[in-house]
Amino acid sequence: MKYEAVAVGISIALTAMLGSPVVMLRAQDKPSVRTSDASGTRQTEAAATFAGVCASCHGLDGRGGERGPDLVTQPDVVRKTDAELIKILRDGKTAAGMPSFASQGTTRLSALVAYLRMLQGSSKAAPLPGDAARGKALFYGAARCSQCHMVNGQGGFYGSDLTAYAARISADEVRAAILDPNRDLDPRRGLVTVSLADSTTLVGLLRNQDNFSLQLQTPDGVFHLMNKSDIRSLSYAGRSAMPSDYGAILSHDELNDLVSYLLRTSRSENTRKQKNYPEDGDEE
Repeated sequence: MKYEAVAVGISIALTAMLGSPVVMLRAQDKPSVRTSDASGTRQTEAAATFAGVCASCHGLDGRGGERGPDLVTQPDVVRKTDAELIKILRDGKTAAGMPSFASQGTTRLSALVAYLRMLQGSSKAAPLPGDAARGKALFYGAARCSQCHMVNGQGGFYGSDLTAYAARISADEVRAAILDPNRDLDPRRGLVTVSLADSTTLVGLLRNQDNFSLQLQTPDGVFHLMNKSDIRSLSYAGRSAMPSDYGAILSHDELNDLVSYLLRTSRSENTRKQKNYPEDGDEE
């Protein structure tokens, strides 16, 4: 009996300190809204918002319609930061026929941008497949990428600026672009051969043209402005100016290092832009 009294006393003391075990158990068993459920609800609401205010111009899949451009694969849209996209939604582009959606409030606009990222196939940053520091050495060294491409203001300008190139694509997509630069290439964005009336032949990238003139950039970086009346023939090579033999030149590890450098650079650039364009508070 003495021991039972002690046990009861301890039980009462623990109950006083910790609360009723039954109450605690019921509190733990109380249903709560899971993060995944809340996320799914926000996604459903954002999808409905997209269908209601965006799809009429940009299509239900976001890949463009009769009145609006492709928002899913167009590079200059994909590479914008979330803050930049929210600003566009808030301010609108009246000259292009896009109204302001500021009345939706920042919370809904943020969810809308998150839904767009899902359509674009964006996901949280995955681990880098290699060593970014070694990749940087390759970019400016043996791989000769910097002869044509620029990163953070350093390098050539014959190819595209790669500072933010990999901001919204995966390591596999970057790797595929390096190994097969001619895949899905628009011939008009590839190499062009121009033959002039004076028998001069130039090979390069078409930069600008109008009804009367054409501007071609050759691999040495020089821009050539020509009158179309002086052009005897113009042909598209159907291939990129980028070498297609990196699979043989670079080892598997070197390729991973190069991919990692481009990914890290793009993520750093995206972070810098986020800091330069902070989101405003909720307007609701």
